[in-house]
Amino acid sequence: MGSEARQVTLFQAFYGIYQMNKASVKMYHIIEGKYQLLPANEWKDYPITPLGVELGLWQGIYQNAELLWLRWWYLQGNLLLSGEERAEQES
Repeated sequence: MGSEARQVTLFQAFYGIYQMNKASVKMYHIIEGKYQLLPANEWKDYPITPLGVELGLWQGIYQNAELLWLRWWYLQGNLLLSGEERAEQES
C-alpha cells in the first residue's frame, strides 16, 4: 500500500427544524462544513437521498390525535409506516 491519503464520507449530516404552531419545516444539509438550506421537492418534502427517505408533513390521525404530523416517506412517495400502522395493515 502506498502513502495515498483517502477521504471517506461515512455520513452526510442533515438538520431539520419543525415549527408545529406554524406547520413549517426547514431542512439543512452540511456541505463543505456549512449547513445549507435544502429546498423542498414538488411534494413539499425534503429528500434525504443517502437514506432513501424524505421528511414532510402529513395531515391525519396518529396516536389518536388528528394533526399535521412530521412524517417519513420513501423517495418514491409512499408513506413510511410506523410499527403500529404496519401491524394494523398486516392484521
